[in-house]
This record gives sequence, C-alpha cells and structure tokens, in this order.
Amino acid sequence: MQWGGILVKSAYIDKKDKISFLSKESLVNLFQNYSFLILLVLFCIILSVLSPAFLTVDNFTNILRQISINFILATGMTLVIITAGIDLSVGSILAFSGVVAATFLNSTGNVFISIIIALLIGLMCGLVNGFFVAKTKLNPFIVTLGMMSIARGLALVVTEGNTITISEPAYVFFGSGFILGVPMPVVIAIIVLICAYVFLNKTRIGRYLYAIGGSQETSRLSGIKVDKILLFVYGISGVLSGLAAIVLTSRLWSAPPIAGEGYELQAIAAAVIGGASLMGGKGGIGGTLYGALLIGIISNGLNLLGVSSFFQQVVIGSIIILAVLFDKFRNQ
Repeated sequence: MQWGGILVKSAYIDKKDKISFLSKESLVNLFQNYSFLILLVLFCIILSVLSPAFLTVDNFTNILRQISINFILATGMTLVIITAGIDLSVGSILAFSGVVAATFLNSTGNVFISIIIALLIGLMCGLVNGFFVAKTKLNPFIVTLGMMSIARGLALVVTEGNTITISEPAYVFFGSGFILGVPMPVVIAIIVLICAYVFLNKTRIGRYLYAIGGSQETSRLSGIKVDKILLFVYGISGVLSGLAAIVLTSRLWSAPPIAGEGYELQAIAAAVIGGASLMGGKGGIGGTLYGALLIGIISNGLNLLGVSSFFQQVVIGSIIILAVLFDKFRNQ
C-alpha cells in the first residue's frame, strides 16, 4: 500500500507539473500567435463603445472598401520586404498609371485597353526598379526613392497638374460596382489575397523569396537565380500599383496626379504591423491583411470620433514603431 501510495502521489505530482507546464506554454504560444488579433478585437470593442455607428454592417463594408487599395499595394510591398528590399515608389506609380489610363480612356473609350495600359505602366516602372536593384546592386531605398520622384513628375507632366475626369460606366464599375452585394474593390482585393497566398506558400519561387531575404549570397550559392527573382518581385509590386490605380481612379471617377501620396507609408505599415521584417526573410500575406485591416479600423474609428486627419498620421506612425518594437521583444 505504501509503495502504491508513493506511485500514486508521484503520478499526481508529474501530472500536475505537466499540466502547469503546458498551461504556461499555451499562454506563451497564445501571446505570440494571437497578440495582434487580440489587439484588433480590443480596438473594435473600444471604438464600438465610443461610437455606436462603428459596429454596423454598412460601416464595416465601408472599412473593407477603404482598405482594399492599401491591401493591394501592401501585398506587393510584402513580397519586396521579404527579400530584404523596400519600394517607396508604389504611390507615385499608382498616380502615373492612373493618369495615363484615364487619358487613354477619354481619348478612345476602350476600357479593356485602358486597364491593360495601367498594368503595363506599373510593370514597366517596377521592372526598372528591379533592374537597378538586381543588376547594379544599388540600395532599394535609393532606387525606389528616385522612381517615386520620376513617376510623380511624369504624372504631373501628363496632366499638366490637372485632374482628369472619368465618366465611362464600365470603367467606374471596378471602383463603385458590386458583385452579389460585395463591393468590387473588395472582390479584387480577395482575388489578390488568394493569388498571393498561393504564390508564397505553394510555389517554389515563393519559398525562394524567404531564402533571398535571409541571405542573397547563400541563395546564389544554392543555385537560386536571385537577380531574376528580384526583377520579378519588383515587377509584381509595380503591377499591383497599376491595379490599385484602376481601383482608385474608378472609385473617384477621376485621376488626380497627386493620387497615392503617402500610400507607400501605409503599405509599409500594413506589412510591418502584419509581421514582415524589414531585415528580410519574414512575412506573410495573412499578416499583411491584418495590418491593413487594423490601420483601416483605427482610421475609420478616428473619423467617426471627429479626430483630425493630421493627428491620424501621428497615430499610424506610432503604431508602426510600436509594432516593430513589439515584434522584436516577442521574437526574443
């Protein structure tokens, strides 16, 4: 009996210690994996208390419509950041693609060709960025900063500083239409989300991006064609900028040459808040969606509360710094 009692007591102690250990481990994993989600829910609860208009179907539909453009840009930004790069030109490429497409649309009335032109303009600018980053080994920050100025200048040259009005219903549908009650910008963003997820998680090139972000030299020695992949990634970022231009100009019914100013910062913020590391080798499209959604919810909530748009920039900048700091401590 005594021996049996010792056994029972030992088993009880081991089981208790195991349960305690698993509980702590579970809490740590919960904190690491769902901390940002918990933060998002917390923001929603606070905003719904402060503003009764926040927690409504119409408002959340509006939020999804608003974040669609940022998410499209942030998707391309995420791919670039995973390779340890950066693309500061996405907002300016958006403006340039938009005004060229709108100019052609008003001249010919051909919606399909106008859309193709917007995507091609974006692709061309992205490939130029990729060429200088991959082939000349220039710093991505400098290259895309230069492209940001060039694309913005070209947008102003094409329009002579004037906004181009769009009235073609078939084109406007991409920004203002609905499919089964879902806003068209949201539908486009969902398609981008699915394609990017499959690319990053189910293709060989998608996995190569993480390797390149970890070490370009090691990737080259492993047989990965780093230059071609970098060219491809910056080209995709440019194409997505052209796609965002279509959504934005069709939603506004116009193509202003100043469109997209500051959009590159919001795209970077969405990617970084979502877990992408500016050092490269880390990030995911699901996290980017979360980042875009968090920024959209905060901006929408501040608008409902009557907070100045200028102060909103302060809030978003603070969130970026806190997100990077939090990610650093979480990894440690």
